[in-house]
Amino acid sequence: MNKLPVYILKRYLLLLVGLTIMAFGVAFSIKASLGTSPISSVPYVVSLLTPLTVGTATIIMHCVFILIQILILRKNYHPIQLMQLPVAFVFGYLTDFGVWAVQNISYSTYWEQWILCLIGIFLVAVGVSLEVKAGVVVLAGEGVVLAICKVLPVKFGYMKVGFDVTLVVTACVLSIGFTGQLQGVREGTVAAALMVGLIAKQLGKILSKWKLEE
Repeated sequence: MNKLPVYILKRYLLLLVGLTIMAFGVAFSIKASLGTSPISSVPYVVSLLTPLTVGTATIIMHCVFILIQILILRKNYHPIQLMQLPVAFVFGYLTDFGVWAVQNISYSTYWEQWILCLIGIFLVAVGVSLEVKAGVVVLAGEGVVLAICKVLPVKFGYMKVGFDVTLVVTACVLSIGFTGQLQGVREGTVAAALMVGLIAKQLGKILSKWKLEE
């Protein structure tokens, strides 16, 4: 019996679980009102300025990221990376579902906001770890960073930081430019930028002991 289809199915199911957990992480971050993670900062601000939901804005942003990858890599762009498109739609819809699911959670103090924020950060880190473990397709945001690294002599870690900073600055410019105040970017954004990668790295070490082939 050919075990390859089962093996591939396991990886895509793991990716789906990771996307679901990550989407709920974004939802908790939004609910905390202390600033979203860098990758969600622009979609969140766009959702405040337009009739679009956070999930729909996320899908559009990821489509733009896919187009950027194609423009950067051109003939070196592998069509298999177009799998980022359905993944973007799934992640966007899951994000909207997560936002709906946590809408009735309430808080009355600043420390309660931080609890929600930290839950969001942890869930995003878990989702990222499972996405990496699945190893089938990356989200379009990481795809852009990888594409840039292929044409420029820059390490992924440094480029990822620069990419995240660019997203946060863009969110700041949009929110201040259109609303006159800073929205979507606060201390929680800084915490997410610092903690998600570190937590995901530690979780990755634990997950490395788990063999999907078994």
